[in-house]
Order: sequence, then structure tokens, then C-alpha cells
Amino acid sequence: MSGTLLYSFIIRIGSYLNKIMKSSIIKQLKERGLKITPQRLAVIEVLIEEKDLHPGARLVYEEAKKKKKSLSLSTTYTTLNELSRHGIIKTLQFDEMENRYEMNLEEHINLICNGCKKILDYKVPITIDQEETTKKTGFSVTGTRLEYYGYCRECRENKGIKGGP
Repeated sequence: MSGTLLYSFIIRIGSYLNKIMKSSIIKQLKERGLKITPQRLAVIEVLIEEKDLHPGARLVYEEAKKKKKSLSLSTTYTTLNELSRHGIIKTLQFDEMENRYEMNLEEHINLICNGCKKILDYKVPITIDQEETTKKTGFSVTGTRLEYYGYCRECRENKGIKGGP
């Protein structure tokens, strides 16, 4: 398969996966009794398109506004909060930078770059059994968030920062 054909195939697969993800989110909205508005759909489309970036509300708003001119920043925040409250997306709250939003609800580590503020997902090689934790401690786990802070490859190369420990 030539490089051009492979690239075209990858683009089509990505587009197909985005459509499946959008259908899944719409189904979840309906199951929770939430309206499917054009503004919500624009926000959802941006979250799907920018899922690897862990976008902030401002980026979501700017990109979604291109799709739906009548979208307001307030509606963007309301939609993001609603999606998060219903467990469709996860809100990552920070003290020193804008909240970010992610579609990956599986257990993983967020690798947060201190330089460019990029957030990367790293699949956890092991998982902790939450039911076992509850049995042993009586503590009922309602959510997890694992984070590593450091510098991404690009920031390390640009700033001459040496690698890991």
C-alpha cells in the first residue's frame, strides 16, 4: 500500500471512529434526558476532534463557534459542565492553569508538561481493584485521577532539559 493510500485510509478510519464516538455521546445524552441542541453538538464535535489535546473551554468555544455562530461562551461552559456532571467527559481542574476536558474515561495517567501545558494520556500498566479497596478499607472510590508533571519531548529538546531520573 502506498503512503498516500495508507494516509487516506487512516483519515477515513479516524473519521469513522469520530462518527461512532459522536453517536455514542448522543445516545448517552438521550439516556440521561438531555436535549440534543445544535450548540451542544458543536461542542461535542470539537471535543471529539480535539480529544488528544485535552482542550480548555476557550479553545472549545472558539472552535465550536466556527460550527455554530450563535454559540456563546456561557453556553460552552454550561455544556461542558453538564457533560462532565453526567460522566460523559471528565473535567481536569487545576490551580495554576485553565480547566481542561477529556474524553478518555478509562484509567490512565495524565502526563502534564510544565513547559507548554500539553497533557498526554499514558495507559496505566496495572490497575488497582476499586472493589478490593472498598472491602479492605471501607472507602468507596468514586473516581480517580493520576498525574505526572514534567516536560514533554519537545520542551526538553527546545530548552535543553535532560531526560528522566
